[in-house]
Amino acid sequence: MLVSIFSLFIAVVCIQFLYYIVVFGKFSFAKPQNATPKRIPISVIVCAKNEEENVKNFIPILAEQDYPQFELVLIDDASSDETLELFEAFEKQYSNIKLVKVENNEAFWGNKKFALTLGIKAAKYEYLLFTDADCYPTSKDWITKMSSQFTQQKTIVLGYGAYDRIAGSFLNKLIRFETLLSATQMFSWAKIGKPYTGVGRNMAYKREEFFKTNGFIDHMKIRSGDDDLFINQAANSSNTTVCYLPESFTYSKPKTSFKEWFTQKRRHVSTASHYKSFDKIQLGLFYISQFLFLVLPIILLLFQYQWIVVCSLIGFRYLFSWVTLGFAAGKLKEKDVMYWFPIIEICLIFIQLNVFISNTFKKPVHWK
Repeated sequence: MLVSIFSLFIAVVCIQFLYYIVVFGKFSFAKPQNATPKRIPISVIVCAKNEEENVKNFIPILAEQDYPQFELVLIDDASSDETLELFEAFEKQYSNIKLVKVENNEAFWGNKKFALTLGIKAAKYEYLLFTDADCYPTSKDWITKMSSQFTQQKTIVLGYGAYDRIAGSFLNKLIRFETLLSATQMFSWAKIGKPYTGVGRNMAYKREEFFKTNGFIDHMKIRSGDDDLFINQAANSSNTTVCYLPESFTYSKPKTSFKEWFTQKRRHVSTASHYKSFDKIQLGLFYISQFLFLVLPIILLLFQYQWIVVCSLIGFRYLFSWVTLGFAAGKLKEKDVMYWFPIIEICLIFIQLNVFISNTFKKPVHWK
C-alpha cells in the first residue's frame, strides 16, 4: 500500500513540475513585452449595476485616457441607486461618453450579458476594450498599451486585472495570490496556443469575434461567464494574445470579508463546468495534483516511509514552484504575496476544495 502511495506521490511531483516549469514557465520566464502603439479607434465598454460610489471615482479616470480616438460606452443595467444619474452627468461633462440605458427585462433580469450585448451593439468602433465599473487603470496609457497588442491576426487581447493592496490583511494577500496564480495560468496557456479564459476587468477584442460566436447566446442563461465563457468559446491559438505591460493593468477593490470573497469565488468557479473538455481536464488535473501533493506526503511521513526521499521531493517541488511564481509575480507587480508562500497556497487549496463542494450542492445565480 505504501509503495503505491509513494509511487503516486512521485507522479504528482512530476505533474506539478510539468505545470510549473513547462506550462507556467511560458509566461513566467518570457522576455519583457514590447508595445507598438496602433492608434486604432477604441470603444471602452463599462457595465454597471448599483455602482454609484465606484463610478463617481473611476469614470473620470477612464474618460481622460491619453488616447487620440476613443469613446466610453457606459451601460446602466437597471440600477436602483444613483448610478444612472451619475452616468447622465458624466455624459454632459465628457463629449466622448455614450450612455446605454437598460430597462428591466423579465426574460433577462439580472443578466449582465444582455446589458453588455446592448452596449457592444451600440459601440461606435470595431475594437472593444472592457473593464468593470469597480475598476480603474494604473495609468492614462491603459488604452494605448492594451490596443498595442492587436494585429491583423490577433483580435483578442487578454489583460491583467489586479486588486488593491490592503496593509496587514491576510485575506488580501490570499485574494491577490489567487489572482496571481490564475493570471499565470491564463497567460501561460494563451502563450502555448490554448487560451481558455479571460477576465472582464481587463480584456479586449474586435467586435467581429463577438458576432462569430453569436455573442453570449450559447450561455446566456448562465448568469456568470461574460468574460471566461466567451473567451473559452471564441479564443484560439491564431486570434489570441496577451498584454502584461505594467501600464496596462487595471485594479479594483478586493473583498474585505471572507464570506463575500468566498461567494464571489463560488460564482467565478461555477462557470468552469461549461469549459471545453481539454480545459476542464487540465484545470482539474492541476488542482487534484495540488491537493494530493499536500495529502500523500503526510501519510508517507507518518509511517516514516522513504522519509528522506519524500522530504527531498517536497523541497524540490516548493523550490521550482516558488521560483516560477516568483518570476510571474515580478511581471505582475505582486512580489510581496510570495513572502507568504507556501502558507497562502495551502490555505487556497482547501478553500478551493470547499468552493467545489459548495457549488456541487447549490450554484450561485446572479451577477449582482
